[in-house]
Amino acid sequence: MIDNQQTTFVTGAAGFIGFHTARSLLEKGDSVIGIDNLNAYYDVSLKKARLEQLIAHHNFTFYHKDINNLDALKKIFSNNHMDRICNLAAQAGVRYSMQNPFTYQESNIKGFLNLLEMARQFPVNNFVFASSSSVYGNNKKLPFSVEDNVDTPISLYAATKRSDELMAFTYSHLFNIPLTGLRYFTVYGPWGRPDMALFIFTRAILNEMPIDIYNFGKMKRDFTYVDDIVDGTISALNSPFRYEIFNLGNSKTVQLMELIKIIEEELGIEAKKNFLPLQPGDVPETYADIKKTKKMLGYNPKTSIRTGIIKFLNWYRDYYKIG
Repeated sequence: MIDNQQTTFVTGAAGFIGFHTARSLLEKGDSVIGIDNLNAYYDVSLKKARLEQLIAHHNFTFYHKDINNLDALKKIFSNNHMDRICNLAAQAGVRYSMQNPFTYQESNIKGFLNLLEMARQFPVNNFVFASSSSVYGNNKKLPFSVEDNVDTPISLYAATKRSDELMAFTYSHLFNIPLTGLRYFTVYGPWGRPDMALFIFTRAILNEMPIDIYNFGKMKRDFTYVDDIVDGTISALNSPFRYEIFNLGNSKTVQLMELIKIIEEELGIEAKKNFLPLQPGDVPETYADIKKTKKMLGYNPKTSIRTGIIKFLNWYRDYYKIG
């Protein structure tokens, strides 16, 4: 285990998980060099507000650059010593990938390849990267295990994440780079992404707008609170492996209707519901097998779904100044 102070290069530092991970590292006394292109996929002001929290730390350095820009990356790596890389930058979203496929190729494949090249040219102690539960596609075997075959993705987003895993294996094999991929399962919590269900439902319910409920509500998700995700991510950063893949989930499935019920109860407002069929590229259920992650990373998610939702709602009310 590596636990001395280090400098970590965090990509997507103004993003949801990137922000939380960077902040946790900074609070532990590590130095963080962050990079983010601050794109307009969702509200840029939210990204800038996250960034303001990070910039308040003296041991944080920020570059407003894109990981697609190889020349910019080379300059950053030439001017700074990086002990570790934590790649949390990506074009997210299953549905968005159906309308904007080239955005995913640029960020998730080209950008990731650029970072692998940086790790080859400027050796690091460890390289941890975000994969996704989406790689499991329509896997019928539950819970999803890292031993399962994941070569039939049903969205371009999932295909790019699986491609990252394969490229990482190749670079680890050829250049002896320690690489660990983390398959995140439906992360939620304060400072979350506005395109995610909890955020969408909360905003709509508070504004007395109907919510769209896909697959007629027959959806299950392994919702994982962001603090638990960060704990697992930092454990991976502190534990270099030649090449490993881990699931980071809560290992409990929650019915979509149960999620909505908790939001309704905590807000004291009943949602107006619009039931719709399953969308292309979406999966009806996700469920993480985390036995390997517990054994090798000491991962132990602690946050219940109701506790996590309450923390999100408290943040939402405060951030948007709702009485």
